[in-house]
Amino acid sequence: MAAGAPRVFVSHISGVAVFDPNGDQVGRVRDVVAMLRVGKRPPRVLGLVVEVVSRRRIFLPMTRVTGVESGQVITTGVVNMRRFEQRPTETLVFGELFDRRVKLVGTDEDVTVLDVSITQLPARRDWEIDKVFVRRGKGGALRRKGETLTVEWSAVTGFSLEEHGQGAENLLATFERLRPADLANVLHHLSPKRRAEVAAALDDDRLADVLEELPEDDQIEILGKLKEERAADVLEAMDPDDAADLLSELPEEEMERLLTLMRPDEAADVRRLMSYEELSAGGLMTTEPIVLRPDATVADALARVRNPDLSPALAAQVYVCRPPDETPTGKYLGTVHFQRLLRDPPFTLVGALTDTELRPLSPDTPLPAVTSYLATYNLIAVPVVDESGSLLGAVTVDDVLDHLLPDDWRETELHHGPFGMDLQGGAP
Repeated sequence: MAAGAPRVFVSHISGVAVFDPNGDQVGRVRDVVAMLRVGKRPPRVLGLVVEVVSRRRIFLPMTRVTGVESGQVITTGVVNMRRFEQRPTETLVFGELFDRRVKLVGTDEDVTVLDVSITQLPARRDWEIDKVFVRRGKGGALRRKGETLTVEWSAVTGFSLEEHGQGAENLLATFERLRPADLANVLHHLSPKRRAEVAAALDDDRLADVLEELPEDDQIEILGKLKEERAADVLEAMDPDDAADLLSELPEEEMERLLTLMRPDEAADVRRLMSYEELSAGGLMTTEPIVLRPDATVADALARVRNPDLSPALAAQVYVCRPPDETPTGKYLGTVHFQRLLRDPPFTLVGALTDTELRPLSPDTPLPAVTSYLATYNLIAVPVVDESGSLLGAVTVDDVLDHLLPDDWRETELHHGPFGMDLQGGAP
């Protein structure tokens, strides 16, 4: 662990206030949600259970937490108010780990868990439980006898999942490190019952990533087995173009019901994409490229490019536009490629670096023309601009490839897992 990595004992954040970036209180922390893993690997911290003003308890993902300090939690301001429902893979730290009897590795001595600490991993937004504060001797936290000590998570036993369990949580723990496409391989070859169990246990962002890699039939099947509110949340977490493709395959009534449950701004993006022909620049584009104003600096641009949630294709360039910054933007001024950002000083304005020679595409540009454009100019993304000069989005090369490959390309590849492993019959 890197020196200086943030570490917090969770008892210190119990009941602390949660604020949005404007300083308005959202609620108070009531629990911490973690996912236990097979063996001695530290649990991943998924998020916080926050009690809002109405006494409703909601889930706040750790990816939306920007600070845990000075007796308060700061969020990005984007909070889903859906009531928290614990999933099979989730463990409540306050409710299920505190006062638990575990054993010290090597001595088999019984100890009682009084607290655990969580730490943010270096250069990432992920958090883990790394240390356990325990008391030797019999009895729970209310007893004051016995020596207390802080040990590494791996120094105690009695927490982690069994290696050979059959629950969905064990399967997820086993494949946690898989890329979304490889986890999609696993899901595709499960029985419909097991596929539904695993999908229900995945968090919204992870399920969204996996859905984007699954064949259409699997996407529809999984979405149809989720509660409608959760299905809408997962659609919001998907890239807008992928969500639009999936919704367009559903019956009209179901599609409208889900769009109504989505946040208005997210639904508006999806509706706009669905208004274009599927095999056109407008139908292929994503509505969430990196948009900057001309007075932004190279340092600002690089900070946006470093966002780990961006695909490499979207992080390859930024689009310079007049306000508003959300698509459809103000007047599109040009593109700044990532390599150019690396060549200029951090204080340089991006408005002075824009490439204005390559013309953008119109939303009705057909797929063959989009493909030729990307190949001719050796690009992996291209801006899409309407007649008024507003940036609507960007088409990335991966979206183009999805439509150039045979319809069954996912099915062909899904017979084999990562590293050549046959998921149906073991190693080749």
